[in-house]
Amino acid sequence: MTLYLPRTTTSEITEALMAERLSVGGGAMNMVLTLVIVTDEGDHYDAVRAATEAGREHPSRVVALIRRDPKAEPTIDAEIRRPGTSGPGEAVLLRLYGPLGEHPDSVLTPLLVPDAPVVVWWPGQGPLDPASDPVGRLAQRRITDSLRAPDPLSDLLDRVAHYRPGDTDLTWTRLTPWRSLLASVMDQPCGWVTGAKVTAEPDYPSAELLAAWLSERLEISVERGVSDGPGLTEVSLTTDQGDIVISRRDGRVATLTRFSQPDQRVALARRGAATALAEELRRLDPDETYVSAARHLGPMLAGSGA
Repeated sequence: MTLYLPRTTTSEITEALMAERLSVGGGAMNMVLTLVIVTDEGDHYDAVRAATEAGREHPSRVVALIRRDPKAEPTIDAEIRRPGTSGPGEAVLLRLYGPLGEHPDSVLTPLLVPDAPVVVWWPGQGPLDPASDPVGRLAQRRITDSLRAPDPLSDLLDRVAHYRPGDTDLTWTRLTPWRSLLASVMDQPCGWVTGAKVTAEPDYPSAELLAAWLSERLEISVERGVSDGPGLTEVSLTTDQGDIVISRRDGRVATLTRFSQPDQRVALARRGAATALAEELRRLDPDETYVSAARHLGPMLAGSGA
């Protein structure tokens, strides 16, 4: 069931949520966190769908703050989806008109689940300093996605420069399967790694982050190659015993090639927003590995002349 409240107020929305909670016998009391999506009309459908899918693992109150016409009269159009409509949690879609779009924190605060952590996700281009953003200040975890910026790598570097504990970016989360596979390969006898190359489509900042992670962890120089994609397509490690290559051309299955061993086929599908978001919601503490790799990225690029 979906309840529509056109030209409403936060008080009326809160009352409607309370009534819904009583009607289903719990509602927000079973929510483990509040997931706030700051977006626009063009991105909100896919973002809410991804949050709903992630909510099957992490029951949440999803609040989507959707910016509309900034020149219109200040008002709110609300859409409340009760638990069970599209997931285990409740979803509140708020379309903010006029000056309200510039002050979404004042609309959001009364709708936060009491005593539950707050996670904010910007599925489009996020703020330069998420922790100083009016909505970001309310959150324990702030998730951005530099891939959606006009200049993804520059956007990522700027955001790393403004890093605060609790910040993270989906360009890093998309790397988890690659990092896990590389770690498992290097857990086996593989010789001394002397160099590496990461190949991906242009303007794909996850590739630079993966290169920075390898460079920092192995204390080696890492070359950046360019391909037609999709996404990351190959990582090769040069060792004193021979090359190790992970090649993924179709975005789904990779081939692992190691010296003196037969090739292996490994499932390595590209990650959608829902899967990446669900991973981020599993941990609300600072991701120190991400910070370390991201901070290594700037000096690494400066040293390469990029």
